[in-house]
Amino acid sequence: MLVGLIIGVVSGIVQYLMLTKFTKAVTGGTLGNMTVLLGVFQFFLPLVVLLVCAFVLTGALLWAAIGMAAALILCALARFLST
Repeated sequence: MLVGLIIGVVSGIVQYLMLTKFTKAVTGGTLGNMTVLLGVFQFFLPLVVLLVCAFVLTGALLWAAIGMAAALILCALARFLST
């Protein structure tokens, strides 16, 4: 249970950081090959994390999904409040 939550929170934070870097590059006009690769990897990160949890840590799948969603929401909220 706790392992899944930790995995979800860490992957949610990583996903948020990759998403902000990708969106800054897209809106700033500096879209390169590595940035496109980062955007594609950001899209598949939740799928990979949740599939690994589903096959390896079946009891932790729900907590990983909750941790991932909570981390994304809290990071976005903290970014909104800080600006």
